[in-house]
Amino acid sequence: MASILKSLKLIADPTRLRLLILLAAEALSVAELQEILGMGQSRISTQLAQLKKEGLVANHRSGKNNIYAGKASGELLDIATKAARELPEAKKDAAALKHVLRKRKDKTRAYFDELAGKFGRSYVPGRSWKALAEGLLKVHTFKTVADLGAGEGTLAQLMAKRAEKVIAVDHSPKMVAFGTKLAKQHDLPNLEYRLGDIEELPIDTRSVDLAVFSQALHHAADPGKAIAEAFRILKKGGHLIVLDLLQHGFEKARELYADTHLGFAEVELGDLLEAAGFRDVETAIVDREPEPPHFQTLLGVAAK
Repeated sequence: MASILKSLKLIADPTRLRLLILLAAEALSVAELQEILGMGQSRISTQLAQLKKEGLVANHRSGKNNIYAGKASGELLDIATKAARELPEAKKDAAALKHVLRKRKDKTRAYFDELAGKFGRSYVPGRSWKALAEGLLKVHTFKTVADLGAGEGTLAQLMAKRAEKVIAVDHSPKMVAFGTKLAKQHDLPNLEYRLGDIEELPIDTRSVDLAVFSQALHHAADPGKAIAEAFRILKKGGHLIVLDLLQHGFEKARELYADTHLGFAEVELGDLLEAAGFRDVETAIVDREPEPPHFQTLLGVAAK
């Protein structure tokens, strides 16, 4: 009886309860638990040590990682599961776990990609990812596309060559005027520039098939509101593409590039997309600049 009482006392702590539920679902490293819970290594390790002492979790080494797995079962786990539903962090933890597991798969895939052919991976004469992207845009047919935070509209112009209609939105009157001028010069009557904010889009509800934020979301005062607006304007079955910076610590970006946010963590972007109502959410880090501060590009795709 004493062991059961002690176990119940242990999991009455919200942090230990969250750890127990996560580890009951999946064996995780301390680093992965840090990412999910947003807590420091020392705090998590202390809580894990208490759970391990009571036999509620077990651990083993895997290379440099310390992997923990849940050991609770039966009525105790049932009680813990029911109690965890009352925690305000429960949904967030479940979503973060899903993103961490997706990242784990991506790392595995990247490892085997590396083994599959090292020759030419760093450099191949004539290879250009920009050229490949432009080529794909030229052969992929879109219906109605919204380029949100379009700037002068380089991407919008590329998509307009295949789409039936492209709406480019930017909050700068000069950018809109410049983009409109370019659209006329390049004979793109299906490309329309509109002055507006990405948090209050001047686009009708359920009128767009594809929406794109290309390095625009980190300028939003409220990124969640901007993503919710993208959800609003998309038709059912439409898709959203987000290209932005991975979270970084280069504070000068606020002054140099008028950035409001210093990028986004993968889990954070995934949470924003799911909170807006998107499904089939996928995130990945797709590029890293070789020069300091080594900005990394974060990609998010989702469907309505």
